[in-house]
Amino acid sequence: MKRSSLSLKWLEVFQLAARSGSVQTVAEETGLSVSTVSHHIRALETALGVSLLDHRRRPMNVTPAGALFLRSVDDALLLLRKAETEARSGSLPEMRALALALIEDFDSEIAPELARILTGAMPNCEFRHLTRPSHEILGLLRNREIDIGVATRPQFDQPDLIEHPLLRDPFVLAVPATQQIAPEDYLAGRCPLPLLRYAKSLIIGAQIEAQLRRLRSDLPNQFQFESNQSMMGLVAEGSGWAITTPLNYMRARRFHRQITLIPFPGKGFARYISVFTSDVHSDAVTDTVAGTLRRLVQARAVDPAVERMPWLQGLFALSTDGDTPKGS
Repeated sequence: MKRSSLSLKWLEVFQLAARSGSVQTVAEETGLSVSTVSHHIRALETALGVSLLDHRRRPMNVTPAGALFLRSVDDALLLLRKAETEARSGSLPEMRALALALIEDFDSEIAPELARILTGAMPNCEFRHLTRPSHEILGLLRNREIDIGVATRPQFDQPDLIEHPLLRDPFVLAVPATQQIAPEDYLAGRCPLPLLRYAKSLIIGAQIEAQLRRLRSDLPNQFQFESNQSMMGLVAEGSGWAITTPLNYMRARRFHRQITLIPFPGKGFARYISVFTSDVHSDAVTDTVAGTLRRLVQARAVDPAVERMPWLQGLFALSTDGDTPKGS
């Protein structure tokens, strides 16, 4: 059997250079010197006898031969990384490391219980647990800094990530329990209290702003929050009202008696929370994490919310592929 003379390092460096178009960028990403990166690329081109990159352009462009070769390199390196991940994980008890990031929504009850269950299933595993906003979690996955992320699904498809739907979390109004006006009056600006908004930098905040634009609702934009608990606290003390979700409400348990949830007036909308992975991660580990999360979310969030507010039945629920709108 004929052995390849191509170095794995050459292929990895070429893939990065083809994506970035910059030797300097590859050097910064890999920790190699600029001269070493250039050497690896030249060595690969010499071994193949073709030019893969147009070195005269800045940024460098992939040549036609390079584009054809890159497709095969992408496939080959993907298979190698997947094989490496599966070999290292083996069976669940043999799993050695897992980096998991979740949105803050799961931090109070679900995340600790998830950690306890996973520790029992993978006793030899070193866990790294992060809490981040959804957009940061997706970025960490793309950079392969984490293995699994639980995040709100963004507006557009994520073709470079694998999505496992978890929860449909409908938008509702959270208002002070003492406030007695019709739901439509809030969006019409007829409430004496201000709208408290999630920060636009958050996916949930961007979703709400997009819906308000569709409804041509021009409410003053005076208060924005990254912290759900701070916002719920202000609603509870009667300082404002908010557009939020049942999951965020369920986290703010100490404010439940002071806050009333009411259906979003008119056509409803929802956010979708999913488990995301890169295409190299072990299916067995992903299935374990996703399955455990579904059980915990049902028991700790969905069931108590529906028992407290029966009108949420079928609206606040575990989701599947068919429930999640694509490109919305």
